[in-house]
Formats: sequence, structure tokens, C-alpha cells
Amino acid sequence: MKIFKRALSAELMSSASAIFLIILGIVVAQRAGNIVRQVSKGILPNDAIGTILTFSLVQFMPMMLSLAIFLAVLLTLTRWHRDSEMVIWMNAGLSLRQWVAPILRFISPIVLIISLFSLVIMPWANEKADNYRAQLKKRDELSSISPGTFKESSNGDRIYFIESFDKLGYEVKNVFVQSRQHGKTGIITANTGSRFKANNGDNFLRMEHGRRYEITPNTLEVMTTEFERYDIRVEIKEAAPSTSTAQTRSTQSLVSGASPGDHAELHWRLAIPISTIVMVLLAIPLSFVDPRAGRSLNIMFAILIFIIYNNMLSIFQAWITQGKISILIGLWPVHLIFILLGWYLYHRRKHLKPLIPDWFKRRAKRA
Repeated sequence: MKIFKRALSAELMSSASAIFLIILGIVVAQRAGNIVRQVSKGILPNDAIGTILTFSLVQFMPMMLSLAIFLAVLLTLTRWHRDSEMVIWMNAGLSLRQWVAPILRFISPIVLIISLFSLVIMPWANEKADNYRAQLKKRDELSSISPGTFKESSNGDRIYFIESFDKLGYEVKNVFVQSRQHGKTGIITANTGSRFKANNGDNFLRMEHGRRYEITPNTLEVMTTEFERYDIRVEIKEAAPSTSTAQTRSTQSLVSGASPGDHAELHWRLAIPISTIVMVLLAIPLSFVDPRAGRSLNIMFAILIFIIYNNMLSIFQAWITQGKISILIGLWPVHLIFILLGWYLYHRRKHLKPLIPDWFKRRAKRA
């Protein structure tokens, strides 16, 4: 028995670690690509990539951990079935029920971590991310400029180009500014420049050793002025104050909340660790491999159940928010449906019946 538990725990640990790293890499690549696209469009400054990516990973961490341990249990037991190791352990006297305890013991610390993220860390990260985005919207126009790219001001009357910044972002080199004032177009170029704040709190871009060209539209009139120093007032964006949402509120405040949205968010946070336990228990009978049905059919069926489970949770959460479902009922019908599905699969597996009925296989082949 000790050999069985040790072998199972070791393989589950290695599988879960590898799968989590793969999922983490996929999420990082997807989120980083999305953030970089926003930076290239000027929506976000380039120095905000790391911070926003970190907040995104914290927000997705419960779902990544849940999917990782579900796939780890499923793939590990599937390999044992495929390589006939499961037959050896069952012939040694191990029943299907005896697999539940060591698997639950293995996932218990991970479920606790998922619960901590879902109930405490994730809402904190959502609040910090919203506050950080609100602070980014209040930054001046120069803060969102990427070196070597053109950037239009928020009101559309200026275009900036700065070749490079120093490490602190206060000294700039090779500055180009185009502006429109009083029906005329002004172009300013300078070799160097710097940012500074006046006594009244206004932000300025001070350019040194440059030229200013003033062009009158539809004419050949161009006025050129050389200067030693030229100051441009930089506008600060006016951003609406960030409002608190159910996703950013603490779990303790959601318990005492009165709105359906608060209760829907509370049910969702509790559903993440609960659904993790249910799906891991479902993975035990789903891992059975029927040689006549193909090696990957059970994995496809398990992933389909995982997707349906999470989609149903999202639908019921939306119905709670809309008031279509009582807050006392919450998401529990979804959990009950899949608990009953797990009992059905255990029953068929205990009596050595295929998990997928023959009539479904025949219909799938005809389709």
C-alpha cells in the first residue's frame, strides 16, 4: 500500500508540475501578446507591461491550478490504464474506492492554495489592477510615448516623436512636436529636452537648441525661428474615478453585500475550489481507457466535461446577477449535476461497463 501511494504521489507531482508550466507559458504568451498590442496602439505605456502581466497571472492563477491538477490526475491514471499498471494494482487487492483517499490527500494543499487565491488574493489583485490602470490614465501625454514612435495627444492637436529617453524618463533626445494653433501648423525640432514641473504643478517639456517652423495652410508662407530654450505645457489626462465592483471587493464585504451581483461573485469564488475537487474525482473514472474506443477518446470526453462545467457555472452566475435564480440556490445545482455524473461514472466503472454507452459510440460513428 505504501509503494502504491508513493508511486502515485510521485507521478502526480511530476505531471502536475509539467502541466502547470505548460499552461503558465500559454497564458503568459497570450496575455503578453494582448498587452503588447495595447502598448503598440498607445493605450498603455511600455513601462506598464510587467505590472499588468503580473496582475493578470494572479487573476488567472486559480483556474490554471485547477486545470493543472485535473489534467495531472486524468493523464496519470490514463497512462496507468493504458500500460496495464492499473490492472496490476487492482489484482493486488486495490478497489476503485481506494484511489480516492490518496488523490484527495495529494490535491488538498493545492485546493487550499486555490481557495486562498480565489477568496483573498484574486480580489486584491483585481482592485490593485483597476487602481493601477486608473493611475495610468491620469499620467501626462509624455508618459505614454514609446521611444522611436509617433504619439498623438489625447485631444488630437499635437503629435510627439522622441527618439530616446534616459533611464529615469526625464531627459529626452531628438524631439519632434507638431501642433495646430489658430489655424496654423507648428513644427518644433530640438536636439535635447527635459521634463520639469512648475511651481503651480503644471508639467512642461523643455526643448533646447532647436527650431520652430510655423506653416500657414494653403500658402507658401513658412516662418522659421531658432531658439535656445522652448517650453511646451503637457496636458494631464482627466480620468474618471475608479468605481468599486464585485470583482474588486473583499470576500468579507461580499458576505454582507445586498446586491445580486455581490452574491453571484461570492458563489463564483466558492465554486472554483469546489469544482476543482469535483473534477478531480470525475477524472478517476474518466481515466479508464477502452482499447476499442481509441486512446484519446476519454481525454477528449473529460476536457469536454470540464468546459461544460465551467460554462454552466458562468451561466448560473449571470442568472444570479440578473435575479433569475435565488441567491440561496446559487451555483449548487451545477455542482450537484456533476456530482451525480461522477456517481454514475463510478457505478459503470465498478461494474466494468464502458463509460460511454455503445449506442452513443454507434451514433458518433454514423455522424
